[in-house]
Amino acid sequence: MQGKDLRIVFMGTPEFAVASLKALLENGYQVAGVVTAPDKPAGRGQKLQQAAVKIFAMQHQLTVLQPEKLKDEKFLAELKALQADLQVIVAFRMLPEVVWKMPSLGTFNLHGSLLPRYRGAAPLNWAIMNGDNESGVTTFLLQQEIDTGNILFQEKVPVSPDQTVGDLHDQLMEIGAKLVLKTVDALAEGSAIPIAQEKMEFEPERLHAPKIFKEDCRINWNLDAQSNHNKIRGLSPYPTAWTELTIPSGKPVTLKIFRTSLEKCAHTNEPGTILSDQRKWAKIACADGYLMVTDLQLAGKKRMGIEAFLRGFPAITSYKAQ
Repeated sequence: MQGKDLRIVFMGTPEFAVASLKALLENGYQVAGVVTAPDKPAGRGQKLQQAAVKIFAMQHQLTVLQPEKLKDEKFLAELKALQADLQVIVAFRMLPEVVWKMPSLGTFNLHGSLLPRYRGAAPLNWAIMNGDNESGVTTFLLQQEIDTGNILFQEKVPVSPDQTVGDLHDQLMEIGAKLVLKTVDALAEGSAIPIAQEKMEFEPERLHAPKIFKEDCRINWNLDAQSNHNKIRGLSPYPTAWTELTIPSGKPVTLKIFRTSLEKCAHTNEPGTILSDQRKWAKIACADGYLMVTDLQLAGKKRMGIEAFLRGFPAITSYKAQ
């Protein structure tokens, strides 16, 4: 059997998943239906926002299901009626067994890491925050515990010292789409050889990639410059590393930082001290050097480069980052 003969149900939500769905359609695969998140209110007007996958699927006249609960009997009946041979999951929520066991060829997931590294919600972020020099994508068969199923295929990519998670996201989105096609074909042909994750080497400290919360994004200037540089690029452009700018007589101001460059050197400045020519550059002291800030956003303002920022905030050296 060829992969293009299969009836596929695709499940995903964000832009990262759209590339894989697009690849399936453009290469002639049969997408019997798409499952994605319900529309949700967002923004100041709380208008209903559609998931990126839904928007794309509707543009291509695909059947779309948006269940609130994945064990809902009506949804299960609708899903079964699609008569899928295979389900493909890219950036979706955890599935109950009754869903992932439904197709005859099972269900596989595309995950943004080299499993068993970085199981969890934020694998790309944690890989860069930890200073890894490589990342990648994995396809694996679903089983009960999240991100633990037998591995089908992996594709590695190098990570450069200044690469942000946004850069890596866009790169792996396209590589992952190609890996999805390869996996569908192998499962259809019966040539895939699943490998248990327990048989693969991994570093215990890189096993989990938990969800990232706002306080996790706060920069600790007492740490070394490399650690803070990795944190900033691992959170850029989202959810974004931040710090507070303080002066003795004023309220703290939140500053988001998107890009920095390293300046390792000995110095006597207290961590968080801000130095600047107040025209073209600004840098913040860490324990063993400085971070030159190049792309940032003050609370209530637009994201901008450092020169534009300094024109509107020339007194930055009177503040301290905390």
